[in-house]
This record gives sequence, C-alpha cells and structure tokens, in this order.
Amino acid sequence: MKNYNFLKSIAFCASLVCAGPSYSAESKVDAEKPVFDDLLSPEFGGSERKPFKPKEWLDIEAKIKVQLSPEPKSKTADEVVVKWYVAVKNPEKSGYFLLLTKTITHINVPLNEDIYTSIYMSPASIVRLTGNAKGGKNAVEYVGYEVLVDGQVKISKTDKGPDNWWTKSSEKISTSVSVPLLSKNETPFANMWWDRYAEVKPEK
Repeated sequence: MKNYNFLKSIAFCASLVCAGPSYSAESKVDAEKPVFDDLLSPEFGGSERKPFKPKEWLDIEAKIKVQLSPEPKSKTADEVVVKWYVAVKNPEKSGYFLLLTKTITHINVPLNEDIYTSIYMSPASIVRLTGNAKGGKNAVEYVGYEVLVDGQVKISKTDKGPDNWWTKSSEKISTSVSVPLLSKNETPFANMWWDRYAEVKPEK
C-alpha cells in the first residue's frame, strides 16, 4: 500500500509539471520617440589624474515603460530587448546612408515605471563619419528602435520619417558594421545616472 501511495504521488507531481501554468503574462510597452545629442566624455577625479581634452560622444536614448498582466511579485520583467537602427550619412557617397544596428538586452526591468534605454557612438566613430571631432548628431539622418518582450515586437518608434523605415528596401541605404554602436556598459558613462537607465545584460 505504501508503494502504491508513493507512486500516486509521483504521478500527480508529474501531471503538474507537464500541465505547466495555465496562462502567460500579457505585456504592454509605452515608448517615446528617440532623442539624440552630443555629449562630452566625463571627467573623473583621482589621485593620479592625467590631462586630456574631453571629446564628443553621440548619445541616443528613449523613454519606455513596461507592463505585465498579471504583474509578477517581483514587479520586474526578466528581459526586455531593444533593437536600435541608426541611418547616418555615408561620408564616401553624398546622398547615401549607412544603416547601423545594435541589439541591447535589458534585465530586471522595473514595471510601470519610466526608464530609459540608450546607445552611443564613440568620438573616433564620429570623426570617421564626419571628418570632425564635433557635431556627431549632424551625421544622423534617422533613428528608430523596436522593443521586444518574450521575442515579440511590442512597439516601434522613429524620430522622423516613415514608420519602420529600417525594414524598407532602398538603394540609398546599405548596412554597415564599420562604425559600431555601443551599449552604455561599453562607454565611460557606464556607472553614471544609474537609476535613470534600464540595466544592461553584459555581452559574452
């Protein structure tokens, strides 16, 4: 009899595992248009400071708010993925553009709270595009992004131009990896304004 009851318990537990949850959380994302501007390299104090002249970075960011229903007890979303698309002027061909892309995975994203996602372009990349150490934002034609939760696109935004312009074929726009976009973790701004931005999952 004891063996019989033990086997019944195992069968019952197995049925629960197989059945799994009877529902999954529904997600909603509110988002604003991306904005961008030039931002000087930060200066940090220390006992062994070295002289340098801060250069300009291109700072691109957007405000988002994530909701899950039902809301988990943690009040956070495990992962939220943001795919960025930036069209910059091609320095070698007037009237043509390079499409730069970057996927950022945010973790432990607080729910029902305005929070920012961002990408950056280094001073060296700005010089490569413009021939000048200043005015990186002047090289930008369009900026757009998509927010994905559980692998599904929940919302997309662009600063101007047609919606989802990055999906439209054009002979004037070509994909490029020569000028990288960087996550906040890959810049000198990594530890600045921490509570303003969603936490970035480290890249392996």
